[in-house]
Amino acid sequence: MTDLFAPLQSLKQGDWFKLICGASFQHLPAVRSLTLAYTLAGADCIDVAADPAVISAAQAGLQVAKSLAKDAQKRGFDYKGNSPFLMVSLNDGEDPHFRKAEFNPTQCPTNCPRPCERICPAQAIVFNSIKEDFSGVISEKCYGCGRCIPVCPYDIIYTSSYMSTPGAIAPLVMSTGVDAVEIHTKVGRLAEFEQLWQAISPWADQLKLLAISCPDGEGMTDYLRALYELVAPLKSALIWQTDGRSMSGDIGDGTTIAAVKLGQKVLAAKLPGYVQLAGGTNSYTVAKLKAMGLLKRAGEQGRRGAGEREELFSSAPLPLHPSAPLPLCPSASIAGVAYGSYARVLLSPILEQLENKEVSNTNVKATVRLEEDDVLLWQAVELAHSLVSQIKKSQQER
Repeated sequence: MTDLFAPLQSLKQGDWFKLICGASFQHLPAVRSLTLAYTLAGADCIDVAADPAVISAAQAGLQVAKSLAKDAQKRGFDYKGNSPFLMVSLNDGEDPHFRKAEFNPTQCPTNCPRPCERICPAQAIVFNSIKEDFSGVISEKCYGCGRCIPVCPYDIIYTSSYMSTPGAIAPLVMSTGVDAVEIHTKVGRLAEFEQLWQAISPWADQLKLLAISCPDGEGMTDYLRALYELVAPLKSALIWQTDGRSMSGDIGDGTTIAAVKLGQKVLAAKLPGYVQLAGGTNSYTVAKLKAMGLLKRAGEQGRRGAGEREELFSSAPLPLHPSAPLPLCPSASIAGVAYGSYARVLLSPILEQLENKEVSNTNVKATVRLEEDDVLLWQAVELAHSLVSQIKKSQQER
């Protein structure tokens, strides 16, 4: 198996791990560092904003990771220089993943306790910051979780949403080396999805993976079936991402329950493709999946005979195109987990230390990168590995 297809092997084995940097998260140093640490820890996919600068930052992290493969192996990590897929997230309509918080800090009373600053998981809200020389929302750090809105005593925080531009998608995919695309959609947006897909489809053959992310809603399984009929046949792998409770994994263990329940619902629909959890995922997710018997057993995938695979296809509830690849058989178990806010917050102490070192070196205009601090680098990888290894080791134990 070449490094090109190593992530697909993880999907088949049921131990796929995806890092979500954030569909609207544009803090380039953090994206680079997160990509580097989680790649060295064994991630299969890095999901970033559809922004050329963000994509470039992630690619830089991937390149550095390759140069550190031998060091990682010596330290006991499983990374062998295989490149995870680089994915960009797109939306076919208004979506909480594609928004930014905003407010005018001059409207804040001086005696306000500033709960927004304390609750922000991305540390994107600052007041009179010497480091940032700024008050308000640091736009590139905000990823749209919305937790600041209800806690504002004066109701002055709002959000601005943005849409993908279909005409810009194809050149982005063609020119930046992106391996995969994820489309965020909602029940009832079939026409909008189709418009976005038409912009992508001429270049879909060069994608290694298509992911469709959708929260629960009335008629969800029928909607997903309609989406499949639009995108089939596919030469790439297909993931159904179950967005249980968006951007909440760092709040507490209980948030993962919504993701698991939605995963069960999509599995029951027997849609062609793989099912991957997201939205509220955290350190409790794999243990919950394992306890419920929702993870694939080792050796289960890829050992069926041809007749058995034909039976899987014949039992599928959707019409399958003759050229549809075998990996699109209905999933019987969860193929993987994507981690967003929890994965980022897990590494935030390391990234904060790195930022502070940048500030202390401003007199010489030095930029401290994660790989330039050996101690912080391997601390970050160890933390990332503590999350990645949960599903990787769990698959080995099954």
